[in-house]
Amino acid sequence: MTTPEPFSADEARSVTEVWRGLSLPGLIDVHTHFMPRNVMDKVWAYFDSAGPMLGRDWPINYRADEEVRVDGLKAFGVRRFTSMIYPHKPDMAEWLNGWGADFAARQPDCLHTATFYPEESAPAYVGGAIEAGARIFKSHIQVGEYSPTDPLLDGVWAQLADAQIPVVIHCGSGPAPGRFTGPGPIAEVLHRFPSLRLIIAHMGTPEYVEFLDLADRYPSVMLDTTMSFTDFSEESAPYPRDAYPRLIDLGDRILLGSDYPNIPYGYRHALDALTRLSFGDDWLRGVLYDNAAGVFGVEE
Repeated sequence: MTTPEPFSADEARSVTEVWRGLSLPGLIDVHTHFMPRNVMDKVWAYFDSAGPMLGRDWPINYRADEEVRVDGLKAFGVRRFTSMIYPHKPDMAEWLNGWGADFAARQPDCLHTATFYPEESAPAYVGGAIEAGARIFKSHIQVGEYSPTDPLLDGVWAQLADAQIPVVIHCGSGPAPGRFTGPGPIAEVLHRFPSLRLIIAHMGTPEYVEFLDLADRYPSVMLDTTMSFTDFSEESAPYPRDAYPRLIDLGDRILLGSDYPNIPYGYRHALDALTRLSFGDDWLRGVLYDNAAGVFGVEE
């Protein structure tokens, strides 16, 4: 495969040697961002400004046109990925869902991604997205500035729990606390919808232990590794070493996430950060591919 710029052939080989060394067919990354161009440009502009939620410089390592970014993932050996769209205001989610469906149709390796916002129309368009084949949803409590316990979302959570479709939810208080972030509101939602398949983004940064507690309590709760354990995250929100044994115990419910393309380091570093945990090859195989393959029924 010809590796497009800004992805060098050397970088692609460096990434693929990780999963090949584990005898895996590739990687499954449940936390990648593809959005309409005007939305992505605004997201990148926010990162460029080191906005108040960031509080530090955050260069975008894989800033490129959409096709180049897709081809980069393929060069890395990513067999399935997501589009992780999310609204920050009313009357936006349904439009994003239409774009997400079109993107998944153009890119068959993308797990059809949808989203929602607390509004009267949410149950209807979420139901429509499910009927259209959505396989994963994204909720961003911090950017959306909404409570997951908002009554307008009751019909959404009920449908997603019934359909057993996972939701990647950014609900931890990192990189900066929001009005509704933290484990408390999520615990309330899970109390009402205990079968809801939530994938806690970023391992719940920085409330790592509290989200591990929720995963212990609810077998349907998973966590994604997005940015966790990397030098960038360890500098400001180190993962507690005394919680490492719990990560091993929950190994079958931890999924690879990267935040690609919006990461300030190379993709290989995210894999190295997991490898250096020294939890063993079986744990790594699960996190990098097998666990997500089981969740989404991926067969190679």
